[in-house]
Amino acid sequence: MKILLLGKNGQVGWELQRSLAPLGELIALSSQSTEYCGDLLNLDGIAQTIRQINPDIIVNAAAYTAVDKAETDQEHTRKVNALAPALLAEEATRCDALLVHYSTDYVFDGSGDHHWQETDAPHPLSVYGKTKREGEEFILNSGCKHLIFRTSWVYAARGGNFAKTMLRLAQERDQLNVINDQIGAPTGADLLADVTAHCVQQALKTPEAQSLYHLVAGGETTWYDYARFVIESARESGLAIKVAAEAIKPIPTSAYPLPAPRPLNSRLDTHKLKKTFNLELPHWQKGVTRMLTEIGEK
Repeated sequence: MKILLLGKNGQVGWELQRSLAPLGELIALSSQSTEYCGDLLNLDGIAQTIRQINPDIIVNAAAYTAVDKAETDQEHTRKVNALAPALLAEEATRCDALLVHYSTDYVFDGSGDHHWQETDAPHPLSVYGKTKREGEEFILNSGCKHLIFRTSWVYAARGGNFAKTMLRLAQERDQLNVINDQIGAPTGADLLADVTAHCVQQALKTPEAQSLYHLVAGGETTWYDYARFVIESARESGLAIKVAAEAIKPIPTSAYPLPAPRPLNSRLDTHKLKKTFNLELPHWQKGVTRMLTEIGEK
């Protein structure tokens, strides 16, 4: 079985190289790959790559994720997040491959305090969210075999992330202001990769499992409480933390305006995924603790 992975150097793509390797022959590409084209801005090159490799599974871990920059770079954002997935779906249909694609909580407007279900109507507020939703629609309407995973607040030990930023600032500053009115679940790239590998195997055997799912870690938190958890964990482990616990201040999203609007409510309901694939999703604190340990060992 041949597996084509796009976006191999991203946080999720890096972990997917590990989790997908036991399933078959893995061809992992980045936008800089030379033997085959892995650049989603080059649609003709991507189509040629798929026709040369003729994969059984296509996993798209590449995306335009610079949420604020996307507001002014709309052409490139749409090409990567919408037109490229449309092409992947077309080519997957042609070669009868299973297409695995990742989407986002940004397809919702973040209203209310409920957990968003897969059947809820999307209403994206940003260019990033709108193009990710358009990519979903292209795949869903193509008729190709697919797994789409919507996730949120992705982190990994490799590369930059919110936790690392908070740790750096906590060692430099006397006070931190952190947003306290956005709610979601920090989700590890390693969890996404492991669940993907599990679901792919079952979806190949059970076509009715091929669908769109919400995939996030268990529990929920705010960026403020996430930051406090990270900083206090580091303090307990002996890291030299400058900021005092009482000097970490909660602020509303309105106090920190950005070009792209953020959804306040990013709670995603994962019951469909857990029931279909017989899974338990660990609490977000477990994954973050493991990531902090991994960072500390480097």
